[in-house]
Amino acid sequence: MFKEKVKYAFYTLGHPSDGFYEIRHRGRGSVGLSILFVFLFAVCFSANRQYAGFVVNHVNPMEINSLAEICAVFLLFLLFCVGNWSITCLMDGEGRFKDIVTVCGYAMLPMILTFIPAILFSQVVAEDEDAFYYLLLAVGIAWFLFLVLVGIMTVHNYTLGKTLATMILTFIAMLIIIFVVMLLFSLIGQVVAFVESLYNEIMLRI
Repeated sequence: MFKEKVKYAFYTLGHPSDGFYEIRHRGRGSVGLSILFVFLFAVCFSANRQYAGFVVNHVNPMEINSLAEICAVFLLFLLFCVGNWSITCLMDGEGRFKDIVTVCGYAMLPMILTFIPAILFSQVVAEDEDAFYYLLLAVGIAWFLFLVLVGIMTVHNYTLGKTLATMILTFIAMLIIIFVVMLLFSLIGQVVAFVESLYNEIMLRI
């Protein structure tokens, strides 16, 4: 079953409309495999920043925290899925939360397939050949964006215009979620500080 689901994930790369339709209506996707793809991309992203050749890498590898970058990728992935689900629920979207997670995870497969050879190519690239390295990364990112667009449009049964509007609203929802979470943590910090000061005052009086 796992082998078949991996083969189907590669099938969606060339047939996104049919592939994501089958995921939504016939349950051919896998949330677990989608999460695995997110993890693999996070590893490839961090590895590219750390091990890319010096010609194209302008980041100090000693300053990179791979664990923090992997967690950041997962948080952004989850934030996008939650934001899109919250918006599409209000706009008559037919996709479920697990469909959004599956679509976004499967869409990261092209970046995994391009970031790995890009890292290897960067080790031998000359200074005047760095354009090929960036072109390879750009192909993977463009393919990813195309798959996300087609996947969201397919699972929610949207038109192209409505999908684009939904994507814009999704990023707005992500900003709102970040603001609310930061506000919540700030309030929790103030409550904790107040309780600590109150406890210290009581102990002092005692």
